[in-house]
Amino acid sequence: MGKMEEFITKQTCQGANKVFPAPPPLPGPATNCRRKGSLMKNGSAIRGNNCAATATRALWDRLFDGGYKTDVIIKTDNGGIICAHSNILGMASPVLRGMLKQAKGFGHRRPISIHIHGVPQDAVRAFIRFLYSSSYEKEEMKEFVLPLLVMSHTYVVPQLKRVCEQQLEHGLLTIGNVVDAFQLSLLCDAPRLTLITHRMIVMTCKAVRETEGWKAMKKSNPALEKELLESMMDEEHGRDIMMQKEKNRKSNEQRIYLQLCEAMEALVHIFRDGCRTIGPHDKDLKEHQTPCDYGDCCKGLELLVRHFASCKLRVPGGCIHCKRMWQLLELHSRLCTDSNSCRVPLCRNLKEKIRKQSKKDEIKWKILVKRILRTKRIG
Repeated sequence: MGKMEEFITKQTCQGANKVFPAPPPLPGPATNCRRKGSLMKNGSAIRGNNCAATATRALWDRLFDGGYKTDVIIKTDNGGIICAHSNILGMASPVLRGMLKQAKGFGHRRPISIHIHGVPQDAVRAFIRFLYSSSYEKEEMKEFVLPLLVMSHTYVVPQLKRVCEQQLEHGLLTIGNVVDAFQLSLLCDAPRLTLITHRMIVMTCKAVRETEGWKAMKKSNPALEKELLESMMDEEHGRDIMMQKEKNRKSNEQRIYLQLCEAMEALVHIFRDGCRTIGPHDKDLKEHQTPCDYGDCCKGLELLVRHFASCKLRVPGGCIHCKRMWQLLELHSRLCTDSNSCRVPLCRNLKEKIRKQSKKDEIKWKILVKRILRTKRIG
């Protein structure tokens, strides 16, 4: 990363102007440079990673590969040389245009020399090829996506920068290069890529901390490592809070379903055996009975049944207590397996009504019944 940062600093200061404008923001999403359906050949869309028709791209590639009347020599690491045309470089990149004007102002004769160091020669060649034909090879992009991102930012080629960001987002970002990509996104003003890489680092913190990129960052930029570690701790703490909330939610649901199970059993107990001062019409209740197993649940249902029997607003929606009683009776009818012998009021009638309910309501009731039965089995 130190070499890459040095490359950005060197190249940015070689132009005619010392300060260049920031690149434009990332536009809408696209999988590659070509607009879908906009380029046609023989009635069908042209496929490939390019922004121009196949014939046009081939023409520009031949011009670049053949070196016909080139007037610029681009020098790379290890003595590499790439020939290019000043007009094309100047039109494709304002930074390169400034460097060419500066070289001409110093009285340089043709060919003009430009130095691009700090990145592999093949990456520089892929970069210059993109300036000619707005195209790239998949294998080159896969191997040199980070150097291409740096050069696209340094020489203000927003189209290539956009392609690099999209390629990283949709497959080229890995555990091994995510730390380097994160640091470059900060240097290259790529906020979306910063967010994506930061999220990946936090979510895969254990594996990322074993990579060479993390170890290099730890030596060269300990402050950034500290910020990332704090983010990891915050994320872990947030996950713990969410897990606790989810655990509490499930516990509350379990308690509610258990209460409903107990209410259904108490309802059958009241209308079958009788309890306290309420029971079936054909059974005499004793004044002093031993307490039943349902305790407060039976007492609450007794009050609710008595209210339901005497309430003048018994229609659903007219009284919240009656509405609750209707819901309990309907739930019982859905759980009851033998309505013919069941002594709970309205059990058979409600089963008939259930058949006429809307599909949406039926789904909700089925989910509730399923969860109650599951809770009963667990209990």
